[in-house]
Amino acid sequence: MGFKRLEADDFVVSAQAQTSTCWTDNSPALTGFYTQSNQVNGQSGKYYTTVFNTNPTGSSAKAQFEIAYGNSTGGGALAFNESAAPGVSPASTIYGQYRTLVLEDENSSFIFGGVTGSSIYAISVERAAYKESLFPGSMNLKLSSVSNTTGIFLTDDSNMVPIPTYYGTMRAYQVISGSDGVAYNSGSDTGTGYTENNGSYGLFLPDIGTILLNADALDLTSNEGIGLGTVDSSNTPGANPLKLLTAFQSGSGFALNSEETITSDFVFVRARNSEFNYSENPSYISGSTGEVIYNYFINNPQTYITTIGMYNDSNELLAVAKLSKPLNKDFTKEALVRVKLDF
Repeated sequence: MGFKRLEADDFVVSAQAQTSTCWTDNSPALTGFYTQSNQVNGQSGKYYTTVFNTNPTGSSAKAQFEIAYGNSTGGGALAFNESAAPGVSPASTIYGQYRTLVLEDENSSFIFGGVTGSSIYAISVERAAYKESLFPGSMNLKLSSVSNTTGIFLTDDSNMVPIPTYYGTMRAYQVISGSDGVAYNSGSDTGTGYTENNGSYGLFLPDIGTILLNADALDLTSNEGIGLGTVDSSNTPGANPLKLLTAFQSGSGFALNSEETITSDFVFVRARNSEFNYSENPSYISGSTGEVIYNYFINNPQTYITTIGMYNDSNELLAVAKLSKPLNKDFTKEALVRVKLDF
């Protein structure tokens, strides 16, 4: 075994974006949407509904995303204390939470394609599932209902705009009628994928793994919406997250990819013609006599490199690279091996 100190120019760092589906078992699209009755009826059910890929009682069930309903005036949910604090409810809490997170202003409202939205549905993908961020252009969601069995197809407009809108450092795209990041050029819109009078269908926020849907657009009873029937009356329990869950189940299709940056270190290991031509392997040198076993190697020393070990200054082994096949090395050859380390 031989050692050689690596120099600074032997190291190259590279970063590449890698995309993959957000869903369990690498399914390209989620087609089953399930929830737990005890969660829906419990305390957390007042704020959000967790959606699983299969029956939550099964061992293979994994949480995929949460659905929450928010209203700027607190409608669609029972108030915590209507007499002491009118309008303060789980719905106002949810709206305020996302307003602060996204807009960073407690007094602002969400704007969907130029139209103010006071009623939202928040779809929050599980943190581990979306990795660094959601991948713009990969959202393809079908929602349908009894009043619109054909359904609506939603995507983000990332392939139609040169740059996204930014809230601070957070990217935002409009949710539109279309697929693969492009609008459908039909209906009453002008090729934007927006509704005629209610703006876009929401906001796609890839950096926080969240999709905000415009309840007013979903409530439309024309072909633009699905007649979702969002309840927004004050101090009134609306079970709105379950209404959207039913629209997911009827639509039976939600494709969404994640994106992450894979950082790779490339280490170039160089063996000059005079290096690494001898071995201490038992097949090369006799352990009892210390002599070269085969006379051929005396006049023509050579080795077969199969493994490269990366050590630190304390002689501790950090990484091992295995060659796909032995590399013959002698005084007439020089070798350059590129070792890739992914993080």
